[in-house]
Amino acid sequence: MAKNPYEILGVNKDASEADIKAAYRKLAKKHHPDLNPGNKEADAKFKELNAANALLSDKDKRAAFDRGEIDMEGQPQYRQQQQHTYRDFAEGPQGGRYNFNGGDFDLSDLEGLFGGLGGRAGGAGFDRPPPADVHYSIEVDFLEAACAAKKRITMPDGKTLDINIPEGIEEGQKLRLKGQGRQTPKAGDAYVEVHIRPHPFFTRKGKDISIEVPIALHESVLGGKIQVSTIHGPVDMTIPKGASSGVTLRLKRKGIKGGDQYITLKLIMPKDIDAELEDAIRKWSETHGYNPRKHMEAAT
Repeated sequence: MAKNPYEILGVNKDASEADIKAAYRKLAKKHHPDLNPGNKEADAKFKELNAANALLSDKDKRAAFDRGEIDMEGQPQYRQQQQHTYRDFAEGPQGGRYNFNGGDFDLSDLEGLFGGLGGRAGGAGFDRPPPADVHYSIEVDFLEAACAAKKRITMPDGKTLDINIPEGIEEGQKLRLKGQGRQTPKAGDAYVEVHIRPHPFFTRKGKDISIEVPIALHESVLGGKIQVSTIHGPVDMTIPKGASSGVTLRLKRKGIKGGDQYITLKLIMPKDIDAELEDAIRKWSETHGYNPRKHMEAAT
């Protein structure tokens, strides 16, 4: 029985693009080869999920599948169906042999004359099927997408493709590998849709990178240099004296393609406040009487 991409992803035929994407990501994460090393069943399921998602995420291919024009691998189905119908008519009681230019002519001989319904262009209107493009979906790490990387994918026929992930690729962007599709009869292209795994610390907006960096009480009060992670590696950054929690600092050209990195400071107090620190802070507060909420109280 032919495989159904809707059943593979566990969605209804009227599922929205968002539903399909959510179902794919959930199942792909479960069956990802990195999480199931050496599990051939998981590997096969992951490839099946990719194929189903590639078809259903392409509006044109999804519509063609729903109309029964292509199978899950994107191969035309109309050829076999039309040839069958054509032979049935030619060989049925209403068909038989026809008189053509004064001689007998078997309608089914048209298949040999034009190479079947996928014959030479111009042959009685029968054209070759379009190039067979293939679609894949892969996940890359945040830093691979930000800084460029090379990835390898395996096609259903066992062929491997090396992909260059360009610096700064966006979530959901598709890469085209010209001539790397199926060879039926003319080489199609391979399209690879890239999804980016989130990073535990970095977030991205365009070319800019943001990160929240914890600082200690003495670093906030006294200032000084600390080491900060960037997508290009660690760098030293100066914290100004008296820096408050929530202050954002900028590192120029430490983002993607010349973008910037923004560091938001987060003051982290020690779990245990010893007597010496408590006494020093109490004396300071009694002397200075600093109230950071004064402006709010004045407005009420």
